[in-house]
Amino acid sequence: MTPYAWLQRWSACFTMAITMTVVLSGCANVPRHYVRMAEPGTTLTALTTHPEMYHGKVVLLGGAILEEEENEQDLWLHVINRPLDQDYIPHRPTDMDGPEAGFYWVVVAKQQLPPQYRQWARMTVVGRVMGTQRYKEPVLSLLYVRGWGMSSAHHGVWENIDPTYSPSVPGGLKKN
Repeated sequence: MTPYAWLQRWSACFTMAITMTVVLSGCANVPRHYVRMAEPGTTLTALTTHPEMYHGKVVLLGGAILEEEENEQDLWLHVINRPLDQDYIPHRPTDMDGPEAGFYWVVVAKQQLPPQYRQWARMTVVGRVMGTQRYKEPVLSLLYVRGWGMSSAHHGVWENIDPTYSPSVPGGLKKN
């Protein structure tokens, strides 16, 4: 093999390896460090049945925003659960009346969430369990969210810029 042919082959292999690395890392729906932080296999059913086991821990859930409430500092998103598949993409639960069709709350500093969050049809949420709210619904302090819009133009990603931020706790929140 001539040195020129060897160099061409090496360049092609190197380019392919770099391209595959970029494509595979760019397609991740949730950054790996959050997946490692999260309690494996957590479901909304487990979270509502045994909230004391998850208090202060990081979990991964899927959902769709139903409503929002604001206080002076925080935005509270009331979310209907959408279980995640193996790629961390949220889908409707198989039983719309079952325990996985329940609700939870997500709290974030209101100036941090990007404006396009209202266009997200569903989202993948990484959050730290803070306790339970009315009706024993879990409350998560948002660490990371990937929003899935009706079109790719409405997709979005948000990551907590201040990991030490602790949302203000309203009177109705129970710590477990």
